[in-house]
Amino acid sequence: MNLNDVPEDFPRSTMSSVVTGVQPKIGVREIDGRYVAGETEEERYERWDICEDLARQLLPVAQKDETEHAGQPREKTLWRIRISVSRKGWCSEDELDWLIGRLTVLLRA
Repeated sequence: MNLNDVPEDFPRSTMSSVVTGVQPKIGVREIDGRYVAGETEEERYERWDICEDLARQLLPVAQKDETEHAGQPREKTLWRIRISVSRKGWCSEDELDWLIGRLTVLLRA
């Protein structure tokens, strides 16, 4: 695992939390004795690896769709894939934006 493999444009997730009470609070987690807000670099790498793998798995699907619907705009193929992936809940909306952009690049190669 090389944490530097994660492209800069891959989204960083934010951690939202709801904590009741009058005093101000922040949402953090304790990891190895340290408090961490948001995701760690290792968690970001894991999410990127999943999305990169998914983009590569979807490449033949997109290519097949383009072959079966010759003449249709590529955006329509990407839209159908986006809807399908979104319904499955495999990634966040920000990650899905990145995934569709990555799939677009792979289709151009």
